[in-house]
Amino acid sequence: MDHFLYRDGALYAEDVPVSEIAASVGTPFYVYSTATLLRHFQLFDDALEGTEHLVCYAMKAASNQAILRTLAQAGAGMDVVSEGEYRRARAAGVPGEKIVFSGVGKTAQEIRTALSEGIRQFNVESEPEMEVINAVALDLGVVAPITVRVNPDVDAKTHAKIATGKSENKFGIPISRASEVYAHAASLPGLEVIGIDVHIGSQLTELEPFKLAYEKVAELTEQLRSEGHNIRRLDLGGGLGIPYTRSNEAPPLPVEYGKLIKDTLGHLGCEIEIEPGRLIAGNAGLLVSDVIYVKSGEGRDFLIVDAAMNDLIRPAMYEAHHDIVAVKEPAPGTEMQPYDIVGPVCESGDTFAKQRNMPPLKSGDLIAFRSAGAYGAVMSSEYNTRPLIPEVLVNGDQFAVIRPRPTFDEIINRDTIPEWL
Repeated sequence: MDHFLYRDGALYAEDVPVSEIAASVGTPFYVYSTATLLRHFQLFDDALEGTEHLVCYAMKAASNQAILRTLAQAGAGMDVVSEGEYRRARAAGVPGEKIVFSGVGKTAQEIRTALSEGIRQFNVESEPEMEVINAVALDLGVVAPITVRVNPDVDAKTHAKIATGKSENKFGIPISRASEVYAHAASLPGLEVIGIDVHIGSQLTELEPFKLAYEKVAELTEQLRSEGHNIRRLDLGGGLGIPYTRSNEAPPLPVEYGKLIKDTLGHLGCEIEIEPGRLIAGNAGLLVSDVIYVKSGEGRDFLIVDAAMNDLIRPAMYEAHHDIVAVKEPAPGTEMQPYDIVGPVCESGDTFAKQRNMPPLKSGDLIAFRSAGAYGAVMSSEYNTRPLIPEVLVNGDQFAVIRPRPTFDEIINRDTIPEWL
């Protein structure tokens, strides 16, 4: 469910007409719904009711500080994967004790920053990383809380580029080596082993891979406890998928996911952490674009729009589908026609959809890409010297620009020309 609905023939973001935002900030732009963000966070929080838990939003999905503060005020922790994300979370008012630091390539500087300013835990991905955390902690005179990310060799049945739990993926340590790795961690005086971390991938549309992974985590918990480790926290990652089309079968609901967690791991008495990102932010955002030209080609028509692959890379990178709708609601009985929907970047890959049925459109009409709230703005770039597009947050009948569009002078003046030129 989201809060982008047609009303009186026009698409609204909560109680604000999308066309009104377009007239104010220009196109293209991202718009997010506060109500949708909060509703989706609450679904996860409610799903784990009755267990000690923390829902840590995976902020790589959408990291604008206004989004972070909205979720933090609702009680969310944060899952970060870089010093930049850590600093964003802190700037948004998230306390260090509610921030989990993930990622395979944490540097000594990133570790030092987090240990100096406060961290809930590091999800450790390798033995060399463990040694660096230990050294930095000893240098600072503190003890670093850690979980070890185990790779359970479970096929998440998702896109190859977002699968993380198979043996050939770069993430975590093989679960078969967990005993020796945990024994090594326990021998390092700068570390405190508090739990286990697992994350098998993103955009999962069935529960069975989670079940297989969590059963392995339950078995490992019992084993490590028998070996003397005080395993009291289980970080289960994220990955629950969202419906990118209105016609396909819906992925499992958070309540079903929560029940699976309780059924497979509830008997262990551990605190549970989950790290949803896509499901919280994905359907909470639209990308709104203007039709520049309608071009007739050989056997097909093109909608050339002012958004491009640098604004929304997912279709080019993942062959991802986004439902695309007209901001002006088509009249009942309107005959649809197929268009290739493309951007202005000089790449054939700058194609959002091929032969997508849309109402007849003309130059100046607005369209909206649904389910664009996750991995949209955060993965955008200034390719072709195209400015990063505005982000807008709606709350009821109010809206605010939460990231302005930079001017061309601001972009160009970031360059520095050497004195010999």
